[in-house]
Amino acid sequence: MVRYSTAVATARVRRLALALLLVALTAALIAPAGAQPPAPLLLIISVDGLRPDYVTAADKHGLKIPALRRLLKEGAFAEGVQGVVPTTTYPSHTTLLTGVWPAKHGIFANTLFDPERTGDRAWYWYAEDIRVPTLWDAAAGAGWKTASVLWPVSVGARVDWNIPEFWHYGGPGDGKLMRLVSTPGLLGEMEKELGEFPRGLGAEHDEGHARFVTWLLEKKRPSLLTLHLIALDHEQHQTGPFSREVFAVLERLDTIIGNLRATAERLAPGRAWLAIVSDHGFAKTEHQLNLVYAFRSAGLLTIERGRIAEWTAVPWSSGGSAAIVLKDSGDEAARTKVRDVLAKLAGDPANGIDRVLDTDGLRARGGFPTASFLVGLKPGWHIASGFTGGLVTKGQGGQHGHLPDVPDLRAAFFVVGPGVPAGRALGLIDMRDIAPTLARRVGLTLPSADGKPLLP
Repeated sequence: MVRYSTAVATARVRRLALALLLVALTAALIAPAGAQPPAPLLLIISVDGLRPDYVTAADKHGLKIPALRRLLKEGAFAEGVQGVVPTTTYPSHTTLLTGVWPAKHGIFANTLFDPERTGDRAWYWYAEDIRVPTLWDAAAGAGWKTASVLWPVSVGARVDWNIPEFWHYGGPGDGKLMRLVSTPGLLGEMEKELGEFPRGLGAEHDEGHARFVTWLLEKKRPSLLTLHLIALDHEQHQTGPFSREVFAVLERLDTIIGNLRATAERLAPGRAWLAIVSDHGFAKTEHQLNLVYAFRSAGLLTIERGRIAEWTAVPWSSGGSAAIVLKDSGDEAARTKVRDVLAKLAGDPANGIDRVLDTDGLRARGGFPTASFLVGLKPGWHIASGFTGGLVTKGQGGQHGHLPDVPDLRAAFFVVGPGVPAGRALGLIDMRDIAPTLARRVGLTLPSADGKPLLP
């Protein structure tokens, strides 16, 4: 009797084991077809105004930036990025996400063309002005969750958790505006844990913004996050490139970058990519050229009560360059007069003009489609737009906005992550190549980009 019961039990155990084995095999065959792979993470950090040689020649400058220096060994990097016309923040950041020039994506400058200054120099805040798909759109189309902190031209962007770059007159009212233009409820939720969202341009503000980014990465788990760090640009405007103060700021930002990389790789091990980009380089400012003065003297515009009242042609200033817009683009007499004024100014080396582009030259470079000319200054010079003072005055600090083939204005690009060749130098690249390069690396598609992928 005992022997019979043991045999029965053994048979039952074998049948149970066989059934479990069949279940396991079935699960193994079915799971790959239906299971979703772990979500990737692409973290794009823009360090506004980062010159590539700050990183590639860090030892020469005595810079202690280990996080950025690691990227040279562990990832791919450009020796320089030739940017857009003009080399300013808003058009450049939009090219970084679209892979097309400003004439195509629609963000022509930092500020809207408003010669009579009726809008208090309103900026290109709103993503609805972008005319082509962005990486945010590509990610959303792939079903990814997205986040963004202080990226230019992002108010109303197709982003799940968005704190856009936006300001008005300053003061406590800006905090209320930020809550209104951000994803509903997001800042309130974050500020309960982190305190008030920092508003300012210093390194301490960027450090505060990084805490909010860390929270987003950990709590919301986006697959694409874009972050804009502003402190380096601000300090270079104040003290010029290569100053002691600028390097101190960059070293603090390097710590931010190292910490955010570590967070991304902890949350998405083996599937996290980090891209460090910048919008432009920087040149020292020693002199200013006032085209408003020149155009007023030539009778091309008049000023009343501190504003431009009447104008035939007017400069649209962007730091180291200015587009020249005719009120009537078909007025050939006005065009000839402006051409003569600009030729005379450019003919005197004391005015600091590098080149004057005409309409064809602008079209070839994808900038300012509504302008008839562009005045590009030499490094060391800045366009002044005030209504007082003479033609040439002293300047200080630093500036950008010059033509993108000026070496001082080259931007930066570094990328690290799965499949990115370690130590790969990409040479001098076109800014339009960055978006399609990142898209291909992480498995997104951006067919509207005019740039080409630089990595397999």
